[in-house]
Order: sequence, then structure tokens, then C-alpha cells
Amino acid sequence: MRPGVVVALVSASLCLLGFTPGPGPVPLPARMADTGGGTQLITARAPGTGSTSGTVTWWDLRDGQWVQAGSAPARFGAKGLVEGQSRKQGTNTTPTGLYRLPFAFGIKGAPSGTRVAYRAVKASSWWCEDVGSTAYNRWVDPLPADCRASESERLNDYGTQYAYGLVIGFNYDRPVRGRGAGIFLHVNGKAATAGCVSVPEDAMRRILKWADPGRKPHIAIGTVDGATAITRY
Repeated sequence: MRPGVVVALVSASLCLLGFTPGPGPVPLPARMADTGGGTQLITARAPGTGSTSGTVTWWDLRDGQWVQAGSAPARFGAKGLVEGQSRKQGTNTTPTGLYRLPFAFGIKGAPSGTRVAYRAVKASSWWCEDVGSTAYNRWVDPLPADCRASESERLNDYGTQYAYGLVIGFNYDRPVRGRGAGIFLHVNGKAATAGCVSVPEDAMRRILKWADPGRKPHIAIGTVDGATAITRY
């Protein structure tokens, strides 16, 4: 008897005895408290708060089911991850939580098919991180008089990391001074980040072509378990 016939007979016998195949693993977004209300989600998950690496996965909600659209190895802050609401600026930690994605940017041109708003980085493009500035945690072009260059990032100086990026809406809508500024999903540098989430350049390109603003994509950042477990967000 052919092997395929044996498998079919065994399966049929199990069903007659009342056994049915168990369900597959529940997708991560389906186990989360909130996914942002849209039909696209990026998850950035680390093994623990002290981790500097983990996995970024992007998902689509189709017919009521979350389906994985892609995945890539990720890097986090050099000092690991910390609850976003208690984060302090300059700690090299990645903030956990659920955030919207205001816009994309890059030194390189937007990948073909990109639908999210995309800002071209110029020599005069900065991200203001000066806690005393009215432009705190904002893209500025050029740098305003009340934002010190020594407390900010000139985006064009990071040719590798900011080849492509997505702004993570951490501390963005109502900035709390001193909590942190300039948290992005961007291309890998040489090692862990200063608090951002990074992925290989090819993965960043795929994410930009996948993201659809009409589907309200968000990013959830967290750990496998514990107080900062990604399923809490």
C-alpha cells in the first residue's frame, strides 16, 4: 500500500474515534491586547529587556485572520528595552509599547511602490532632540534657532542607517520633554542602536513597499513575556 494511502486511512480512523487535528499556533497579533485598530501591524519582539536583538515581523489582517507577510532579524537599543512610559532620553533603550507610524523618510529615494508619506533627507534635514526647543521630537529643515545642533541629529550624517526609515510615534503626538526623541525603524548600522529598532536594508525596503496608510499600520514593541510582554500592548 502506498504511504499516502496509509496516512489517509490513519487520519480517517482518528476522526472516527473522535480525534481531530489540533489548531495551529495562534498568530502573535491575535494574542495582543490592542493592535491599533488597523489591518496591518509590525511586531518587534525581543527575548527579554536586556536583549539587543530579536525579530521584526509584519502582518496583514485578512478575512478576520492575521497572516504573516514578512519577517527579519532585528536590533534594539544597546541597553535593551524599557517601558515606553517610563523611558528617559539618552539611555540607549528602546521604548516598548504600541505606536503609530507618522511618515517614512530616507537618504535614498522611496522604493518603487511606497505608499506611505516619504520625506527626502537633505543636508539641511535634522531631528530636533533639544528638550528646550519648541521643535522637540520633530523633523526640522533647516534647524531652528532654538534647537541646538549638539542636542540633535543631522539625518544626512547617517548614510547607512537612514538610507530608509519609518518614524515610530513614540512620544510624538504630545511630547514629554526628556522622555526621548528620534525613535525610528531604520536600516541596521554596525551594532545595536541608540534606542531605535533596526533591520537589514532589504527588509526595510520590503516594509516600505508593504505599508499601506489606508490600512492604518502600527508597530508594537515588546518582549516575549514579563512586564513588557508585547501581548500587553
